[in-house]
Amino acid sequence: MTAAMSPDISRRMLRRLGLLYGPERAEPLLADIAKLVAEHRPRIAPTPSGWSQADALLITYADSLLGTERPLRTLADFLGSEARGLVSFVHLLPFYPYTSDDGFSVVDYRAVREDLGGWEDVRALGRLCRPVFDGVFNHASAESACVRGHCAGDERYAGFAIAVPPGTDTSKVLRTRNLPLLHEYETVRGPELLWTTFSRDQVDLNFANPRVLLEILDVLLFYAEQGAAMIRLDAVPYMWKKPGTTCAHLAETHELIRLMRDVCDAACPHVLLLAETNAPHRDNFGYLGPPGLPGEEAQLIYNFCLPPLVLWSLHRGDATHLSRWAAGLEPLGGRATYLNVTATHDGIGMRPTEGLLSEPERAELVALARAHGGDVTGKKNPDGSASPYELNLSYFDAVNDPRAAEPDALRVARFMCSQAIPLALAGIPGIYIHSLLGSRNDLEGAKRTGRARSINRAQLRLEEVRRELADQASLRARVLGTYRRLLEIRRRQSAFHPDAAQEVLDLGPAFFALRRTDRADGQSILAVHNVTGRPQTADLRAAAGRAARRDLLRGESFPVASLGTVGFEAYQVRWMASE
Repeated sequence: MTAAMSPDISRRMLRRLGLLYGPERAEPLLADIAKLVAEHRPRIAPTPSGWSQADALLITYADSLLGTERPLRTLADFLGSEARGLVSFVHLLPFYPYTSDDGFSVVDYRAVREDLGGWEDVRALGRLCRPVFDGVFNHASAESACVRGHCAGDERYAGFAIAVPPGTDTSKVLRTRNLPLLHEYETVRGPELLWTTFSRDQVDLNFANPRVLLEILDVLLFYAEQGAAMIRLDAVPYMWKKPGTTCAHLAETHELIRLMRDVCDAACPHVLLLAETNAPHRDNFGYLGPPGLPGEEAQLIYNFCLPPLVLWSLHRGDATHLSRWAAGLEPLGGRATYLNVTATHDGIGMRPTEGLLSEPERAELVALARAHGGDVTGKKNPDGSASPYELNLSYFDAVNDPRAAEPDALRVARFMCSQAIPLALAGIPGIYIHSLLGSRNDLEGAKRTGRARSINRAQLRLEEVRRELADQASLRARVLGTYRRLLEIRRRQSAFHPDAAQEVLDLGPAFFALRRTDRADGQSILAVHNVTGRPQTADLRAAAGRAARRDLLRGESFPVASLGTVGFEAYQVRWMASE
């Protein structure tokens, strides 16, 4: 055991290290990790941890908003003014020096891009929100020191990349791209085929090499020093490779994440881990920990089934699939929670719909995305065929047909119905900046870069955004204003605590309905969403438990006698609190 860590943490880590690297390496590696913890821990300032109904997480690039100052300061300006009090976390998508993929091909994990600002600007954001950093640890840029060093024969980086012998059968490897898995690089040893899950410029790191593990753990603790309250583990399913397998969701990968959790518990227990896995729910859920023990691994996972299922519900005016899936969500007992999103910087993932939507229904969503001005990214299957991986378009244009002659009021109502659903579900709502501002498809941006994902990654001038927000009739003002009202009301309701009890109600296909109940004070809220474009009537007598209800959003009171015929306008949302 080591004085740098508690006996319990040391024992857990020793067991994990033995499983990954063999018993003979486990003790020396534990000593190395204890040294890292001892070095970093005194420099890490503890900050608030956990979660409540007051929490919401904003997802944004550091330069999604541009102004007269460096982008990180422009973002701080926006968070302190237009978005003041709306969110408690801000997820800064990769702000490190990079060579491709809008930041996800990292050259230097420990630096801030000079054009964005400096570490002092990142730390300053911590005075407004709890910062979330990206841990892009599955791969690094081909121009990074570790990859260049591997190729150049630098002993410090020997074996940091994964060299694959020619002729190796990789047909079982799960692919998320229509690109080659292996690319040839020149090295001092001659040409080598290196593993590249995502692109030629993104070379996978070799976690079977314990020196890679130590390097990444050092980076993880450095982020905690810089004020990270949460670290998003990007593309975690693919971190460990084993010949003859899919090389996804392997037991070794889960042990790696548990090691990261152990290190955080030892040095910075306030830092939360968020696992990013664009995968079917069962695989995704596993990153919270082993069966029956949610929270033993990452504390948060994305509810990636939400974006396509909410879209399907509004498209068809039928919440049956969404309600069925939500009814099966596992309660997490307070040690872990969900991050509920409808949009991120990536597209709307199609893999989470596997087993939830039929193949014709999935094809219908693909057709919808294209009809609404978007694009579709595919993935390669083991048999050589391709299937949809994600839909690329803004979420506003996903739920609203840009070709339709509809009033903005209806478009905003439909969109905000989609956004209210993750606010009501158990978990923390995650809000992409372009959803908060009601952004449309950036067709010019996608044309300029030639990348489908650019359609939802526009850079906005803060001055222009402010001008639009000053016009209360503008689309942006209507969306942000509605978001503000929802979030301000939500944070005052104990029934919306991420850990509060949740029950999905069957009010018919026109409604997605939940009953949330706080276990401490007993507050009960019925969150009812009309997913259709027509007026509807709901019978809430059974759901209300024979108690009068008040709609928090409109201030209307409903005595017991009137709960049998509660009216809903097209796409209306009601939060019906017990009186």
